[in-house]
Amino acid sequence: MADLAVFLERLTEANEVMNLVGPDSIPDFWNRHAWDSAQLLNLAPEARTWADLGAGAGFPGVVLAILLKGRPGAHVWLIDSLQKRCRFLQTIVDELALPATVIWGRAEEQSVTVDVVTARAVASMEKLLGYAQPYLSRGAQAVFLKGEKAEAELREAAKVWHLEADLSVSRSDPRGRIVTVRTLRRGPQKRKHA
Repeated sequence: MADLAVFLERLTEANEVMNLVGPDSIPDFWNRHAWDSAQLLNLAPEARTWADLGAGAGFPGVVLAILLKGRPGAHVWLIDSLQKRCRFLQTIVDELALPATVIWGRAEEQSVTVDVVTARAVASMEKLLGYAQPYLSRGAQAVFLKGEKAEAELREAAKVWHLEADLSVSRSDPRGRIVTVRTLRRGPQKRKHA
C-alpha cells in the first residue's frame, strides 16, 4: 500500500506537466486505476512475468510490479513508444525498486518472452492483437482490460483474427470487460453454420 501511495503521489505530480491520465480520474485512483489493474493477478495467479504494452502511466504494469515485488522470478516489462512516458515509468521503477524493465519502443518489435501480455486503453482489439501476437506466438496468454465495447471490438477483430477468447466483467467497474485470449492466429474467424 505504501508503494501504491507513492505511485499516486508521483503520478499526480507528473500529470500536471504531461497528460498521463485524465485529471478527473486521479481522485478515483484506488478503484479506477489501482484495483482495476490489480484484479488481473487473480486471472493469472501462477504468472511471474508480464509485458504491459503501451504502458503509458503504468496501468496495469506498475501496479502489477508493485504487487509482484518480492515474489521469486517476478518481472514486468513496461513497453511504451513515447520517451517521456518511459522517463516517468523509469523514475517510478527506480524509486520503488520494482522488478520491472522499461523499454522505449514499439510493442510488436520486442523479443521479450513472458507468461502474460497485457494492455489497457492502448488500441482497438484488432490492432492490440497485432501488437500482442508475437508474445502469444512465444507462449504468452493475453489478458486485456477493455471497456464496455469489448464484445463489439471482438466481433470486428474476428474479421482479421482467428481467436479463442473469454470475456469477464471487470470487478472495478461493471461496465468494463477483461478479455482473456488463449489462442490467436491471423485470418478471419470462420462462421459456424446452423
